[in-house]
Amino acid sequence: MSLRLFPNCMQAGRWVGPALLALAFATVLTILTPTRALAMKIQEITSPGGIKAWLVEERSVPIIALRFAFEGGSAQDPAGKEGVANFLAGMLDEGAGDLNAKQYQERMEDIAMRMGFDDGRDSFYGSFETLTENRDRAVELLALAINKPRFDVEAVERIRAQLLAGLAAAQRDPTRVAADQWMALAFAGHPYGRPANGTPQSVAKIGKSDLAEFRARVFAKDMLRVAVVGDIDAKTLGGMLDTIFGGLPTTGKLVPVPRIEPKAGQRLKVLEMNVPQSVARFGLPAMPRQDKDFMAAFVLNNIIGGGFTSRLYAEVRDKRGLAYGVDTTIVPLRHASVFVGNVATKNEEIGQSLELIRSEFKRVVTEGVTEVELADAKSYLTGSFALRFDTSANIANQLLWTMVEGLGPDYLESRNSMINAVTLEDVKRVAKRLFEGKEPIVTVVGKPKGLMQGG
Repeated sequence: MSLRLFPNCMQAGRWVGPALLALAFATVLTILTPTRALAMKIQEITSPGGIKAWLVEERSVPIIALRFAFEGGSAQDPAGKEGVANFLAGMLDEGAGDLNAKQYQERMEDIAMRMGFDDGRDSFYGSFETLTENRDRAVELLALAINKPRFDVEAVERIRAQLLAGLAAAQRDPTRVAADQWMALAFAGHPYGRPANGTPQSVAKIGKSDLAEFRARVFAKDMLRVAVVGDIDAKTLGGMLDTIFGGLPTTGKLVPVPRIEPKAGQRLKVLEMNVPQSVARFGLPAMPRQDKDFMAAFVLNNIIGGGFTSRLYAEVRDKRGLAYGVDTTIVPLRHASVFVGNVATKNEEIGQSLELIRSEFKRVVTEGVTEVELADAKSYLTGSFALRFDTSANIANQLLWTMVEGLGPDYLESRNSMINAVTLEDVKRVAKRLFEGKEPIVTVVGKPKGLMQGG
């Protein structure tokens, strides 16, 4: 229950049952060659009840993978009740309809269905897989979870205890603390700045009515995106979608979330923790997903810090041995977009590492990148893309991610050509947009030496 920013990295859910080996075997058989996967036909269908979905038929094995998302994740948590979305993700397979938690999970076990729920900042996610022969019974269980969750007291308190234990562990994890505190600093006063998983105080206050109210506001047809891959045709899928989602309200009731750019009164915040090395999160505003420069920024990120051959990896790790790893990424949220990175090193060397990172940002503005760097980045990004489509489940993940990002089905075919169209001038322009005259917001957790808060 901890997915935060990347729908295509959806949590696996729960495997159960004596038929586990059969389902695992079927999953292995869904592995596709990259060429075959990228040649898939995406059908845009609408069920008799008006539920829209993307479908890729894959009839070679008897398994169906379904992924779905409702717009409205932890950013919809009420103030003071942070963690509701995350709590709900843990409750939906804990009893539904006439079945308590034990009975519900025994039914799942009997048919070896796979189901999981997760929450991000902007969306609430679900995953579902079943053997074709068990489809109707599995669909019935998923429909109960979506439409008639029980929220029994025993289950609520058991999941609450698990969540509180997770929060306690997270408070001892410097990487988690640095990331959470970066969001709190960069988005102060905004829903993105609140703790996505909640706090011990807020989770302790969440009750059945809070879970039911969140579900009622967010689980609606106009909030829904669905992707399906597997052994099913469009007509059969239409009926299946209506069974699962047809009883939901037509429109959701989301609280408006304003557009925002990350900003902070202080550019550096240090949080002391008694650990042998310091962990830093650094970041700047980035362009939104629909911006004409986004793809060039995506390529630039790979050159700067997006892989083992990046400039930051070479400067911070390979040449100076300051850190085992350093990385960056662009995260296009629905209401903001950020360029963020991480580095961890000895307490006495974190300052030097951060200075090297800042200097690389400045250098790419003044010098740009080389033709070789650009060619290598394009080659890696286009060549590795097919690996995301090696199984039916991963294809469903990618389809859902594409839908959630507001992209059309043609994106999967045009994506590599858009990357190849990026020029040196594009990268130079984007480098200036990202880095020129800007200082990153930084949070450091540990006992760093030679750093002063503020600035």
